[in-house]
Amino acid sequence: MSAIIDITESAQTYLGELLAKQNADGIGVRVFVTQPGTPYAETCLAYCRPGEEEEGDVQQEGATFPIYLDKTSAPYLEEAVVDFNPDRMGGQLTIKAPNAKMPKVNADSPLAEQINYVLYSDINPGLSAHGGEIKLIEIIDDEIAVLQFGGGCQGCSAVDLTLKDGVEKTLLEKIPQLKGIRDVTDHTVTDNAYFK
Repeated sequence: MSAIIDITESAQTYLGELLAKQNADGIGVRVFVTQPGTPYAETCLAYCRPGEEEEGDVQQEGATFPIYLDKTSAPYLEEAVVDFNPDRMGGQLTIKAPNAKMPKVNADSPLAEQINYVLYSDINPGLSAHGGEIKLIEIIDDEIAVLQFGGGCQGCSAVDLTLKDGVEKTLLEKIPQLKGIRDVTDHTVTDNAYFK
């Protein structure tokens, strides 16, 4: 398998020195993306001692230490570059992952990823005009999406209309596996509501 992420020579040297200080044979790094495919995606790099890698992790070759890529994150890490820029203060390790926020979702993707994709690509752009947004909180019984309205949607008098006619309709049409939506927002708080 070819390298998915590019770890520059300066980054390998810097990480190699950090890993050597951990006094753990075979220690490496694990790279993963939290909330991949959404505007909130964060690319993370953590120490990974032998046995701490997770099932399905992809091991990347070509470095002087083990590099594990989280299986779910791997498509979002394509073209990622880890670099180290030394300076007088010691330097800075940077991770640039241009695909981390790009949705890569299909019918086989986990349900949460499919729901987030529809929220971020189809629903939230329309709500942002009112200063609103919707987040997925949890999924119940693999078929009910629990959502939370934020910003101008919280406490808005038109929220029931938005939920039933807009959000629920769109999600159920695009994700057949989904059977319903539940709103956990406290709509008694109307401080930022678009319609009071």
